[in-house]
Amino acid sequence: MITHDLFKISCNQGVTSDDSSCVSRFINDDTSGNGSTSLETDDAISNYTFSPGGSRYCLPVCDDANCKPSINQLFDSLEAGIKFYSEYGRLCGFTTRRSAEKTRDDTIVSKYVVCSRAGFNEKNELISDRNRKKGVRRRTVSGRCGCNAKIILKFVSNESYRVSVFVEGHNHNLVSKAGRHFLRANREMSYTSRNFMFDSMKVNIGASQSFSFMKELVGGFANVGSTVRDFRNFSRDLKQYVGERDAQMIIEKFKVKKESCESFYYAYDLDTEGHLTKLFWADSIARRNYELYGDAVSFDATFDTNKYNMVFCPFTGVDKHDRCVTFGFALLSKEDIPHFKWAFDHFLLAMGRNPVCIVTDQCPAMKQAIPMSFPATKHRLCMWHIMEKFPAKLGNFICKETALMENMKKYIWSSTIEPFEFERGWKAVLKEFKLEGNRWLWEMYAIRTSWIPAFFRDKPMFGLMRTTSRSESENNFFSQFHRQSDTLCEFYLRFESAMDKQRNETARLNEEGSSALPATVTGMFIEAEAAELYTRPIFYKVQDEMVASGYNMRIQSIGPLVDGIKCYQMKDVMLKDQVFEVKVGTNYAECSCKKFVMCGILCRHAFCALNHFEVVKLPRNLVLNRWSKNAENAPSILKLFGVSEDLAKMENVSLKQTNIWFNFQKSMNKAGVNIDKINYVDKTIKQLSSDLGDDSYITKKAHLEMLMGPQPSEEITIHAPKACKNKGSGLKRFVSAREKAINKGNKRPRQCKLCLSTVHDARTCPGKNKACAEKDVEKACAEQDMEKARAEQDVEIEETDAD
Repeated sequence: MITHDLFKISCNQGVTSDDSSCVSRFINDDTSGNGSTSLETDDAISNYTFSPGGSRYCLPVCDDANCKPSINQLFDSLEAGIKFYSEYGRLCGFTTRRSAEKTRDDTIVSKYVVCSRAGFNEKNELISDRNRKKGVRRRTVSGRCGCNAKIILKFVSNESYRVSVFVEGHNHNLVSKAGRHFLRANREMSYTSRNFMFDSMKVNIGASQSFSFMKELVGGFANVGSTVRDFRNFSRDLKQYVGERDAQMIIEKFKVKKESCESFYYAYDLDTEGHLTKLFWADSIARRNYELYGDAVSFDATFDTNKYNMVFCPFTGVDKHDRCVTFGFALLSKEDIPHFKWAFDHFLLAMGRNPVCIVTDQCPAMKQAIPMSFPATKHRLCMWHIMEKFPAKLGNFICKETALMENMKKYIWSSTIEPFEFERGWKAVLKEFKLEGNRWLWEMYAIRTSWIPAFFRDKPMFGLMRTTSRSESENNFFSQFHRQSDTLCEFYLRFESAMDKQRNETARLNEEGSSALPATVTGMFIEAEAAELYTRPIFYKVQDEMVASGYNMRIQSIGPLVDGIKCYQMKDVMLKDQVFEVKVGTNYAECSCKKFVMCGILCRHAFCALNHFEVVKLPRNLVLNRWSKNAENAPSILKLFGVSEDLAKMENVSLKQTNIWFNFQKSMNKAGVNIDKINYVDKTIKQLSSDLGDDSYITKKAHLEMLMGPQPSEEITIHAPKACKNKGSGLKRFVSAREKAINKGNKRPRQCKLCLSTVHDARTCPGKNKACAEKDVEKACAEQDMEKARAEQDVEIEETDAD
């Protein structure tokens, strides 16, 4: 009785409502004299029993009596007995662990399975040298409290075991139902959770966000089955699984892809120590796209995409929807001539032909490597990069406060003037602003054939790209998927997700273009036909030219009809009344502006002449296949080889798993909050799990192998790349005087605290001594005033006392 009262007092003093030992009610008082009292909590977690000596024991409460162990209970195997006790602990609010065992002739004859809080932790006095110097001790906690709850499994025969000892009571509180999802037994990431985390990783979603999404998907944190720490640990395990086998595994993955699809191309190179230094690949879709749209290629490098600082170099073009399309991909450890030449050589081997034009920045290594690999390709420099240097080379004042740039751009950016007109205009501008002696301008003039549009007017499709903005856009697109800490295997997984997104967007545009036609506005017969032939983005460009042909053209003269061809002289109002010569026929059109040659689209001058010539059917030879809706149906594209049966089976399995998951969610939605329906779903799932048996369980290691690919069984021959040092890889780089000036201008200037000057600080202020002297005088005066005030106050006090 005394123990009973003491326990009631302890429960009413200094405890919180979350303590399951105190949020309880007595359900029965034992008056039999055995000295024990039984208690039950509000959520039916456990019974508390007190021994005659006053010790309190917690008896687990199991709703299902069939899940509770009993003496002499038989199991078909040792693992079955261990799993049964673990499940019992999970249902009752504690976790288990394997403990001591006895063996005889390599057979386990006795096995202890105990509560995870059994035993005591030994005090570890070892402190690392680093922490010893700092006087820091790591703060740790221990849950072990000497709990004696356990079962002992004894070997019987034929691999069967029986329960010889079952200690039910625990000397600690059991976990409440509200917190059981934090138990270690309930925190193992399931197959579904690992798949979800892996799929999230491929689209650059981190562990914390994946956990939050999973919580919303399953309806609450308690239903996830794991914690955010488990999600982070799984991300860590993925990196550890790859480890030093990173390069070997990515090459093995490429070999499997090559076996699955014959048109997949890859190549790699190693240094003398066997470390990966160069990697190039192009799949069948990329090679097909190059066959269709590979007339103009933009090439640039992007950084911070992997942990080795290898630069990622995509070959980018323009597809039929005027969108970026990627032809090939390279990872390089250096930005020098041999590495760029190696990438260009394998790009040529994969694609089978030179690009017509390749656009890069002013990288000296690219400038020398391109002619070696692509002798028939025209190398064009990015105009934007050159134009950005004008203020730095000539000065901000002359570029921004005068008409220099306005006059210069008329000749630099124009694609309708001839080369001699550019040369004449360039020299006139230099003479006007007295820049004939500027060395940099003459260097740019010497390479004018590499970047001025006037020198590309006679080359097919050379007007398609004038800057590397396509590469810049592509680099920005890929940066949304990659992280600087990625391994090569992770990089490739994210890369595949990025390409899936890019190609899905193309498929969407194809479907939209085939399902609806844009509205016509000019009333020309060939406009409706153009809407059926061209893709929608290209048609809008063609439509703008048709509209301009009716409003901005003035026909000056019309020549006679010679061999079915008529010559027109027309003035373009938008180009300051510049006159163009157009020759047209029933199936022919040629303009002196050469827009069709440079971009593959008819100009407004040609449309004006065709309309006047009464051409009602758009000539097919004036519609390039690369801009048409049916561009992929061209007979010259690469044939796609079928994928292997194994790869197709894997895709079918993944699709089936996704369907099963959403069917389960649909069933839970139908169940809603109806307890009868929820119990039916629970019963059905338990029966299904029992029917599947234990063989369907996939271990974590096996699952990692399925996700990341098998680890190399033999000795590693392709080692991971060394950490590279490239100009854009986040390492210390040279900062120009212009960039220093810009950064300095953005900073708030320091001010002297004494005189508020921005030239010096308070430490070096010329008036520092004078200011200090003034402060000393002020301080002395203040002290004198204080003394005088105290004296007057003392006099007043004395007079008061005298009175």
